[in-house]
Amino acid sequence: MAEQPFTDDEYAFLRHIRFGELPPPVRPDELVALTETDPGRDRSETAEDPMRWNVQG
Repeated sequence: MAEQPFTDDEYAFLRHIRFGELPPPVRPDELVALTETDPGRDRSETAEDPMRWNVQG
């Protein structure tokens, strides 16, 4: 006998068992604007010798 596929309700129950409850949705007043920044410039890009990293084993 072929097994019958799960119903949508059964799949929803299995998802709930596996992953738990979803967090509440984020309200628009809880959103924050992101500020993109450049990478830090605490070292010059030419400070390291590229040949130093050419490791051969």
